[in-house]
Amino acid sequence: MRALPFLILITAGCSNAPARVEQPQSACRQQLFEGSRFTVCDPGRGKVELVAAGPGEAPVRQFADLEMRLGSRASKVAFAMNAGMYDEDGRPIGLAIVDGRQKRRINRNKGGGNFHLLPNGVFQVRRDGSAEIVASNAWSSSSTIRFATQSGPMLVIGGKLHPAFEPDGTSRYVRNGVGLAPTGHPLFVISEGAVSFGKFARFFRDGLKARNALFFDGSVSALWDPADGRRDITKPLGPMIVAYKAEK
Repeated sequence: MRALPFLILITAGCSNAPARVEQPQSACRQQLFEGSRFTVCDPGRGKVELVAAGPGEAPVRQFADLEMRLGSRASKVAFAMNAGMYDEDGRPIGLAIVDGRQKRRINRNKGGGNFHLLPNGVFQVRRDGSAEIVASNAWSSSSTIRFATQSGPMLVIGGKLHPAFEPDGTSRYVRNGVGLAPTGHPLFVISEGAVSFGKFARFFRDGLKARNALFFDGSVSALWDPADGRRDITKPLGPMIVAYKAEK
C-alpha cells in the first residue's frame, strides 16, 4: 500500500484536537488596604436579587441550599453573599423586600448589638436598577423598590465614618458589607481576615471612594464565588444577595 504524505497525516491529527475551553471569569477581585486583604465583588450589568424568608417561609441557611433552591438558575450565579442580620430561625430582623413584596417591616427600635448601633441603614435597588443606601430613620416605603435589606451599623454616611467607630478598635472579625461607588454602582465586600469596624469603614471610604456604605455582618460573613471555586461554609446564614452573570 502506498503511504500517505506526512503532511496529510499531521493535518488530520490536528483536526481532532479538543477545542480550548475558556475558564469563567470571576466577578470578584482582591484588594490590599492598610495591610489587610479584601475581596470586592462587582455585579457589573448582571441582575441582583435578595433571598429572604418571611413568616411561614423556609429560610435558606447555606449556599449549598441556595444552589438547590435556584435549580437551573444556579449556573448563572456570578456570586452570592449574606446580606443582613437575622434571628435564630434565619429570618431578617429588619426590613426585607423581595421582588417588591415586603417580608418584614422596617425596624427602628433601640437595642443592643451591631444592628442597633445607630444609625443603621437600608440597601435597596429600585425597579429601574438604581441602588441606594439610606439611613433607616430616613427610609420611606415606595412601590418602585424591587428589593431592600436592612442592617447595621452604617459604615460610611455621606462620606464620613460612623461616629461611634474607633480608628482601629479591638473588636475584630471577618466582616462583609456593601458600598456605592462614585457612579452609584454597588460593590460588595468581604474581608479576608479579621478587621476592625474602623478599618473596614475606611476601606469603603478611602479604598473604594464610597460616600455611603452599610455593614452586613461579622464572624458569619460568607461568599460564594462559583468561577473561583469558592463557597464558604459558616454558621447558618439568613438573608442573601445573589448576583447573576450579565446576559450576553
